[in-house]
Amino acid sequence: MKKLTKAERQKELEDRLDEDPFLIDRELADLFNVSIQTIRLDRMELGIPEVRERIKAVAKQANSKVKSVQREEIIGELVDIQLNQTGISILEASDDLVLEKTKIVRGHHIFAQANSLAVAIIDADVALTGSAEVRYNRPVYINERLVAKAKVNKIIENRFYVKVETKINGETVFNGEFIIFSVGDNLVNKEG
Repeated sequence: MKKLTKAERQKELEDRLDEDPFLIDRELADLFNVSIQTIRLDRMELGIPEVRERIKAVAKQANSKVKSVQREEIIGELVDIQLNQTGISILEASDDLVLEKTKIVRGHHIFAQANSLAVAIIDADVALTGSAEVRYNRPVYINERLVAKAKVNKIIENRFYVKVETKINGETVFNGEFIIFSVGDNLVNKEG
């Protein structure tokens, strides 16, 4: 990228964050070939909050649409949802998700993010996972950010076929194909 004036850089920064509000300062600094401090100062001048605050604002809007699960049952931050169509969640690989010795994220956390997202995008009062076929493509390490994107590929009666792809910096680290069942309200309280 050619050297931009401060005004050009700030305009481009706003445009980039409109397109992808989840870019972190380090990624923006690399993109604009400036220091992280320069990006922070630009954001402050423009009144743009840091990535955690941007994620919280977007997540608050997305969470209000979910019907099938409670907010605290979703693993990661739900940042976009179109019921029965698509959804996106972000999970920061923090210290409590990793194996102590290797600092590699435990697989069940990656699966749980994808599975809870697949369930959350279903427009039903109750949705349950019927089956899942998953593939882990590489280890995920502490401090990496997992971006999971779910898409409903087809619906047959009460079965939703949902594909979830999880990426880190554009690299696919997990794929999952889920069959999610919507369950009628009359079945929720039955003894089994």
